[in-house]
Formats: sequence, C-alpha cells, structure tokens
Amino acid sequence: MITRGRVWRFGDNVSTDTITPGRYNLTKDPEELARIAFIEARPEFSREVKPGDVVVGGKNFGIGSSRESAALSLKAAGVAGVIAESFGRIFYRNAVNLGLPLLVGDTSGLRDGEVIEVNWRTGEVRTENGVFHFKPLDSFLLRIVEEGGILNFIARRGDLCIE
Repeated sequence: MITRGRVWRFGDNVSTDTITPGRYNLTKDPEELARIAFIEARPEFSREVKPGDVVVGGKNFGIGSSRESAALSLKAAGVAGVIAESFGRIFYRNAVNLGLPLLVGDTSGLRDGEVIEVNWRTGEVRTENGVFHFKPLDSFLLRIVEEGGILNFIARRGDLCIE
C-alpha cells in the first residue's frame, strides 16, 4: 500500500463540520460528498484534489460530530489517506470502517502542496526533504482498510473473529 500524491495541509482541531459542513451535507451519495469536502475551508479542494493526494492535519483531526460523511467525502474525492498528530476517535473509526488509511505522528515536516510517497503499511513517508516515520494502523485495522472497509471485510470473512 504505497501511494504518491500532493499534501493538502490543515491545522489543529479540524472538525467533521469543516470537512463536510452540515448545511451542504444533505446526501449520502459519495460523488456529491466529494464535491463538498472542505468547501468552506479550502473551496478549491474538490476541484483540484487528485487520486493519491494526502490530507495532513495537526492535533484532533476529525473532532466533532459522528458524521460518517466526513471520512466518506475524503475517500470519494480520491484522497489516499490522512496523516495527523491525533484524530477524533469517531472519525478514526469511521475512516477505518470505510477503508481510508491513517497515520499518526508529528506532521510538522510535511508541507502543503509538496508531493510525498506514503507507505501506509510501515508509516514511512518520503519527501524531497527526507524520510519521516509515522505510526501506522495496527495489523487488524490495517486488514480492514486493505479489504476496502468493514463491510468488505465482513463479507469476505463472514464474521469479525480475530485470528
């Protein structure tokens, strides 16, 4: 699971309402949700984001309401994953359940607009300024993400037993 893409950098305390503002969040259609991702914080996001791009945040990325649409909008927009110093717990689990990979660690070395290569399995991120190491998902959560989310994981396995 190695991707290459542009960094979309955000700061601390990015709420689910920042990702998918409530007044626009009137659908469950992934394509429509992709169009409203960060519509108020970075209006160019939905027009310019490319498959493989990475959203980078600071502390508490995805805090706020439990709306699953926040993680779904990023995945539908083609975002390869999210790297942040810490996550709101509900966003974290929604992202995993939808198959959106996450890394945790100090993001201060990742610059907005730079192209990075991310190994989502190992947590290694390569930039033109060096290599950074982040904490990847544990092996069980990573398997869920690699299956494309919890529904695919259950469909393939038939249950949630941990081996």
